[in-house]
Amino acid sequence: MDKLIIGRYIPGHSMIHRMDPRSKLIAMFAFVFIIFLAHDIVGYGILGVFALLGVLLSQIKLSYFLKGLRPMIGLILFTVIFQMLFTTGGEVLFQFWILKITTYSLQNAFFIFMRFVLIIFMSTLLTLTTPPLTLADGIETGLAPLKKIKVPVHEIGLMLSISLRFIPTLMDDTTMIMNAQKSRGMDFGEGNLIQKVKSVIPILIPLFVSSFRRADDLAVAMESRGYQGGEGRSKYRVLKWHFCDTLLLISLLAITAILIGWNMFN
Repeated sequence: MDKLIIGRYIPGHSMIHRMDPRSKLIAMFAFVFIIFLAHDIVGYGILGVFALLGVLLSQIKLSYFLKGLRPMIGLILFTVIFQMLFTTGGEVLFQFWILKITTYSLQNAFFIFMRFVLIIFMSTLLTLTTPPLTLADGIETGLAPLKKIKVPVHEIGLMLSISLRFIPTLMDDTTMIMNAQKSRGMDFGEGNLIQKVKSVIPILIPLFVSSFRRADDLAVAMESRGYQGGEGRSKYRVLKWHFCDTLLLISLLAITAILIGWNMFN
């Protein structure tokens, strides 16, 4: 099984690593909205260059990001094929029964593919260059105004950081369990659909047991360190906003203006 990269952190000293987690979080959510402003090759080309520039500045190999796409390939291909076969409009290129491939459906499928890839790249870049605890601090600080209406901001940030940290851990446990089952002669690729579903049970049960054990260990560790929530806790890591953080947000505003202008005149 391919390792899921989202949720892992790679230590480094690049400009992206040194950025404030609040600016990276804002940029990530803004990018998800900006991507829907792209309606043609030029728009997706601009966003693609922005994403590749982020990868280069992070000093993490591009091949590492491409490997991280593998666990999502099935979902991406299913969505792309569905869009390609059931989207109407444009010149018909191929037709069989109710299935039809048109120029518009091919174009729409390509755009859906690009959206998936770009969003996965940017979310992966966020987690690869931001430690989980720092990310939790960024979320908590960003949501701080909600404390006035009694929203448990600290607990939300803590839960999100733990969830991100547990994604690769659970994937590693799944790989270990699958290898153990294969060593006992189990083949997960044999049989019909029902048999394949049944073969998943020997994976899910030990995975649930392992998950509960890890959660219990985490609870004991937090309790032994006197964790009582966010009230009255001081911060060991003080977040600092730098010029590059401002530059990141300005670049996103510039891209938004360019895409809006391009759509208006084309």
